[in-house]
Amino acid sequence: MSLTDAEIVFLEQLIHDREVDRLVSKLTTINEETNPNYKLLFEAINGQKWGFNEHNRPVLLYGYSGVALEGSSRSGKTWSGVDIIIYLATIKHKKEGCTINIYRETYNEFKTTVYEDFKRRLDDYGLPNPFHNAKEVPSFRIGKTVINMLGDGKHGGGCDYAFFNEAMMISKSIFDQVKMRCRKFWWMDYNPSFTDHWVFDSVTTREDVAFLRTTFKDNPFISGNELKEILGYEPWLPGSYEVTSDNVLYNGQPISETNQPPPHPLNIDQGTADEFMWKVYGLGLRGAMKGVIFPQITWIDKFPEYYEGIYGNDFGFTSDPNAFGRYYEDENNIYLEPLLYESIETADVLGSCYDKLNISESDLIICDSSDKHVSEKNGTVQMVQDLINLGWNAMKVSKTKSVTYHLLSMKKKKIHIVKNHLYQKSKKEVENYKWREINGILINQPIDKYNHMWDWARYCHMAWNSGQDLEAEWN
Repeated sequence: MSLTDAEIVFLEQLIHDREVDRLVSKLTTINEETNPNYKLLFEAINGQKWGFNEHNRPVLLYGYSGVALEGSSRSGKTWSGVDIIIYLATIKHKKEGCTINIYRETYNEFKTTVYEDFKRRLDDYGLPNPFHNAKEVPSFRIGKTVINMLGDGKHGGGCDYAFFNEAMMISKSIFDQVKMRCRKFWWMDYNPSFTDHWVFDSVTTREDVAFLRTTFKDNPFISGNELKEILGYEPWLPGSYEVTSDNVLYNGQPISETNQPPPHPLNIDQGTADEFMWKVYGLGLRGAMKGVIFPQITWIDKFPEYYEGIYGNDFGFTSDPNAFGRYYEDENNIYLEPLLYESIETADVLGSCYDKLNISESDLIICDSSDKHVSEKNGTVQMVQDLINLGWNAMKVSKTKSVTYHLLSMKKKKIHIVKNHLYQKSKKEVENYKWREINGILINQPIDKYNHMWDWARYCHMAWNSGQDLEAEWN
């Protein structure tokens, strides 16, 4: 006996309702099939124990204030965040509702990521779905719960829960402002595409923050196409190397230019192999940012004795460091020796640092000439004049061409940096000074971060190649 159209529709609705019931039950049933990201969020939210202090103010007695989810692409981090929002709205706070704010660097970024996740997931749970017809959904409701999507530097008002999606691209000031206004719990997810970041320094180190690193292998629901794309990044023969919590080893040593595993034959041949993409988006490891300006650096034990060189200084007054070092250049090489990296507000203090470094008053010091960073009494131009008045051979660099022009000029030569007491600071700048990226496309414009050592080196390079009469004295 065949079914009528009405009976077919009714049967399809029953099947859909049963699937919704199954999904809803999984929101509160934690087992071996649960994505580890969702498991941690669920347990952290429900594991909080609140009480009151002597001033009758609420205080977290034990548990976590927030969660940091770090890992590779398609590990289920954001998907778990969407599911936990549905859990909060439909189960935990179903009666009274709550306010949940979601943050990204810009609002438009929601449209290609979180919009699609909510569009699919709200349908899966049979919930009202504004993402099918509306072009803009800055705010929507699930039952009595309000979900706001905030970007472009907006921190919004107070909220019960806050979700920082792709937190690597969100400023610390926004995070701090939101955290102060978040009443119950916050969490963040990110691909670890930086080696240095405020998240690593002041979030994952906290005792009240739970941390989890996952990869695409932790997501049993990853599609075949997504899996194929990620595996296509692998540059080395599978099984030929070892992955630790923070590195990739071959023959027991970190992978380097001279210590490389056998190549992945298919990925290399097809041109899809990419070490950076595999480390960050495949293995979930923290790696140097894509688009690093000076990726090939040679670390040396000491500055060549037979080169006298000149000196460069990039001023830093209060928050930025004053970076200073020695420089030499020949036809094929550039040599850098970082000597100073700390905030210095006055010329007399800087001069005393020069004295301690045995800098001679006859040594040429090439300095920044821009007054974009100015305190009440000190700017870069004034600092140069003050150094001259104190007897130092300081000289303002002449900026006739763009920063990019001189960086590209420096890239034509092999760069050697002395590995000394400032190695960690130098290494941080080497790994994180990069070209700007707009909509996933790298452009020939550097970011204005991680550049203090590179700035004084660039000033020296500019002066060295200026063609002035002075050049004969120190080249």
